[in-house]
Amino acid sequence: MAEEKQKVVIIGGGIAGLTSAFYLQKKIKENQLPIDIQLIEASHRLGGKLQTVRRDGFTIERGPDSFLARKTSMIRLAKEVGMDDQLVHNSTGKSYVLVNNKLHPMPGGSIMGIPTEIGPFITTGLFSIPGKLRAAADFLLPRSEAGKDQALGQFFRRRLGNEVVENLIEPLLSGIYAGDIDQLSLMSTFPQFYEVEQKYRSLIIGMKKSTPNQAKQPVQNKPTKGAFLTFKTGLQSFAEAIEAKLDPHSILKGHKVEKITRMNSQYRIFLNNGEEMTADCVIAATPHQITQSMFSDYRFFDPLKTVPSTSVATVAMAFPKEAIKNDIDGTGFVVSRNSDYSITACTWTHKKWAHSTPEGKVLLRCYVGRAGDETIVDLSDDQINKIVLDDLKKTMDITMNPDFSIISRWKNAMPQYTVGHKQRLATILEKMKQELPGVFLAGASYGGVGVPDCIDQGEAAVKGVLEYLKIKGAV
Repeated sequence: MAEEKQKVVIIGGGIAGLTSAFYLQKKIKENQLPIDIQLIEASHRLGGKLQTVRRDGFTIERGPDSFLARKTSMIRLAKEVGMDDQLVHNSTGKSYVLVNNKLHPMPGGSIMGIPTEIGPFITTGLFSIPGKLRAAADFLLPRSEAGKDQALGQFFRRRLGNEVVENLIEPLLSGIYAGDIDQLSLMSTFPQFYEVEQKYRSLIIGMKKSTPNQAKQPVQNKPTKGAFLTFKTGLQSFAEAIEAKLDPHSILKGHKVEKITRMNSQYRIFLNNGEEMTADCVIAATPHQITQSMFSDYRFFDPLKTVPSTSVATVAMAFPKEAIKNDIDGTGFVVSRNSDYSITACTWTHKKWAHSTPEGKVLLRCYVGRAGDETIVDLSDDQINKIVLDDLKKTMDITMNPDFSIISRWKNAMPQYTVGHKQRLATILEKMKQELPGVFLAGASYGGVGVPDCIDQGEAAVKGVLEYLKIKGAV
């Protein structure tokens, strides 16, 4: 008699869902497991935020443009799908902070805005003398209360003062999460800073000691390998390569899951077209708002309703080289909130990623929208283009309109890990274990927003599924 197959349904075809499907399929094949997979995606394409436009020789990312090379799970997955030969490091160069209408070079030896070398910090024009003296209080201040979560802003303001936070740390860190650092959780975003402070007391001394190579940084003009990687063919091609390895019969696009309920040891999954399916295991690789609405019968998901998400947009502008009269030596800048600008950052993509731009052309990629300032995302393309171009002209002498521009709006797409996020998530996961065994979460809303973080979560969900089915005696 044929062995009865177990069914695993993965909901959401972003990178977390794709990773789950890929690694689960791999385990099934390697170990000949009696498991069927179904990947359900509401839209008509897989890959989520990994979207690339190829136009006139340009490679333009709509969503994320790269990942940290030290996060190796993405490199490993690239090898598995035959994409590792397309990986390329960013070109390194000076980066700047825009404060009071002036571009200031990032102080040498600063790690995520935290000074580890005194010389560049003393000589930078980013801070006033009182601001620099206030930052020196870090050498004397006691540690934070052990084990307690707090806002990123509160943590850094206490240690280094408002000026260093607003002119350097905030533009860097809030750019990663498009969030308000006075709301974001230290423990869920940058726990390493808390750990350094607990170990060394002073953040400045701790960062210097825990990154000994920082002092031996190579000369500025000597080419070095950048800390980031991307694919020459664009991040969308990575998602497409994973999809190409999946059994096409296991993929269901253009179908939305409306509701999931437990039925004895299985789950009933209701689709928007009136169809129904059952599953032994579910991986919800969906944003938190969607997860909560699918599991609306289970009140312990309710805290997800109040987790904010910010809206942002990226604006890529292509110019002929001669359009930029005042070219700046560097790869881009971030903007202090105190500045009278709508853009929050600008990458000189043609300098950072040589493969992205044809010879004789320039590609600028700007970001607009952040926590507390999201209305710009709803403006028309023409309005956004005008605002961005006006901002760029304040820092660079641009004499022409762009050849073309591509605006990508990401509505409510950036989950905010507010204070207490880790604890809220732990409580939900504990309740899921008790009331919804065999259901797992993965994705940017939960355990990290970067592409490799989502890959890690997808792998962890697969591990959870296989352990659960093993305990159940099904595989």
